[in-house]
Parts: sequence; C-alpha cells; structure tokens
Amino acid sequence: MDDEFGHRVRQQFEDNRGSSELAMLQTPSSYELVQLKKAFAIMTPAEKQNAENLTDEQIQKIAADAEIDAGIFAIFINGYALQDKKTNS
Repeated sequence: MDDEFGHRVRQQFEDNRGSSELAMLQTPSSYELVQLKKAFAIMTPAEKQNAENLTDEQIQKIAADAEIDAGIFAIFINGYALQDKKTNS
C-alpha cells in the first residue's frame, strides 16, 4: 500500500468502515510486512510448516511474543490457510 497501485487496490476492497482486510493479502504495507517478518522470525519450524493449522490461541501467542498486532497476523495466517485449502483441493 506504500505505492499508488497498492492504494488503489485497497480502495476497491474497502468496506463501510474503511477497512480492507482482503486487500491486505495482495498489497501489504511496509508496516504490515515488518509485523509479519517479526512473527515469522520467532515461529518454530513446526509452526511454519503447519501455519494453515494454527489455532486462534497459537496466533495470539505468536503475535504477543513478537509484540505485533494480532489482528494483522491473523488476517495473513487465515488468508494463507484459505489459499492452501484452495490449492490442495
């Protein structure tokens, strides 16, 4: 979202509150990327291997341990899980 293209993509997906969770998956901001890098840096190999199966509690714990926004992390993990199911179906 740090560029014009990303901004336009997010505007297309905005809801009535101005959020654009779906667009986050396609055009993450640099802030969101930093958050994700922090989370993945502390994840165990098993958590990375099975990210699509992480529970809400595990996502919250990883986010808390990485000191990042749990909502942002959950959106990306859930998006990954949906894509994984779609790909492996």
